[in-house]
Amino acid sequence: MNQSRWRYAAAAIFLQVLLGILYSWSVFRAPLETLHGWTKAQSVLPYRYSLIVFAVGMILGGWWQDRKGPRVVATVGAVLLSLGCAVAGALGGSLEGLVLGYGVIAGLGVGFAYVTPISMCVKWFPDRRGMIVGLAVMGFGLGPLLFGPLLEALLGKDPARYGSTLPFTFYVLAAIFLVGAVGAAQLFAVPPAGWQPAGWQATTGATAKRETPPAEAIRGLSFYLLWLLYFVGTAVGLTVIGEASPLLREAAQRGAGNSLGPWATAGAGLGIMSVFNGLGRLGWGAVSDRFGRGAALYGMAGLSALACYGILRTADSFTASLLGLSLAAFCYGGYLALMPALTADFYGAKHMGANYGLLFTAWGLCGFVVPGYFASKLDLFRQAGTLMQGYSEIFTTLALIAASAALLSWATMRGK
Repeated sequence: MNQSRWRYAAAAIFLQVLLGILYSWSVFRAPLETLHGWTKAQSVLPYRYSLIVFAVGMILGGWWQDRKGPRVVATVGAVLLSLGCAVAGALGGSLEGLVLGYGVIAGLGVGFAYVTPISMCVKWFPDRRGMIVGLAVMGFGLGPLLFGPLLEALLGKDPARYGSTLPFTFYVLAAIFLVGAVGAAQLFAVPPAGWQPAGWQATTGATAKRETPPAEAIRGLSFYLLWLLYFVGTAVGLTVIGEASPLLREAAQRGAGNSLGPWATAGAGLGIMSVFNGLGRLGWGAVSDRFGRGAALYGMAGLSALACYGILRTADSFTASLLGLSLAAFCYGGYLALMPALTADFYGAKHMGANYGLLFTAWGLCGFVVPGYFASKLDLFRQAGTLMQGYSEIFTTLALIAASAALLSWATMRGK
């Protein structure tokens, strides 16, 4: 049984790679702005809705999978994701159609499907909780490595063809998810009651004091500290992911200081960012298992602040922009690994799906509010002809937000 549990981890990673389409939305933004004349605030709207609905799906899916198991919930999520892309293809000529298809239906499907592999892997790997959650969600962060170049190839570079290539791209995605995501979900299962890895004995630091149901968890101060930490900690990553493609396109057009030659494209940059995002989930999860959750949280907050203030605030080339974005994505990925592990640490694995679903609302609300706020500010700077000044001010603000996550980490871990 110890060897066979890795097949569940493999199925989880594969599904998460497909769900990572959500992080590839920025590739659609420039074609949509060109085709429809939309502002940055408009083109980011489907992404914002996908994040908040994703969080709703996490709550519902987490509660459901705790009762019915991961396979049925992941299957329903995969079907909804495919359906949402098909609707986006059919109604994508309007902003409302994209919000409905990509934002609401697909976002709900991703929420259902995303929570199941995390909860499943925590139960199969109680001895490697931080590492396995990092490995499971690494696939989600790596999604743009696959989808970034694929979407650029499908959309093409001819603005005159965007009216046909945009819906075609959504239909291709719908087919991929209907086959790949639904297929991966059929491999999901949880271990039998009382199962544990051979030779492993739980230690006090590796387990919660007792299994805590959601109704009780939300009555404690620790839950709200974890919630606030999740909101603040992921603000940088969610913003840079939403702005990555437009920022890299603008940097590539300037061309100054670029050392990457033909690799200096938004799609390639998004793929590189996704590697760092994925490695951050695995790396910070492993660090937290070895050196403690607090050490990993402090490291993520400090490096994220450095990426924003020390690099992105003054970046004037494609190479510098990509370096800063990649470091921010590396730290952001860590939160997606550590927060599920912390949920299990604080409240146990039995109600992991429902408890993490509630905590995940912090990520969803952050994704809906913060990227939209900064996109609106960038529109104002662009209208004034001072877009680079706008980026500088925004990354200064994000650096302060990242630094504040260190204080929240300290307060949260004191309550453990």
